[in-house]
Amino acid sequence: MTGGTDEPFARAVKPLVDAMGAQMLPPAQAGPDDIVLSWQGRQVVAVRLPQLADSLDRILAALEREHGGPLADLDRRTKQKVVRQLEARGAFSVRHGVETVATALGVSRFTVYNYLNREQAKGSG
Repeated sequence: MTGGTDEPFARAVKPLVDAMGAQMLPPAQAGPDDIVLSWQGRQVVAVRLPQLADSLDRILAALEREHGGPLADLDRRTKQKVVRQLEARGAFSVRHGVETVATALGVSRFTVYNYLNREQAKGSG
């Protein structure tokens, strides 16, 4: 018997899957890049992860909600804090990540690189 999204295990992991911006589907529909979750020796649900660029957009949207408005409206110190948070989450390993973050913050790419370099200088000093 194959599982599905109505299984108790699938319902249990759904909040995590939703938070990641992923999609749940029956194991039989899993593609080569999907992750099939098994429980008690049985395939229950497949998880399709979002593309990295989509994840960055979701992270930026979450940060805007957290800060109560557009990131571009934040003061410089808070923008630097946001850049540190994004770096910790791997935002700058995504293609065009610096450009995407710079646009969201309303600053230049050069400014984002300065924020990153300032943090690296603190860490090594």
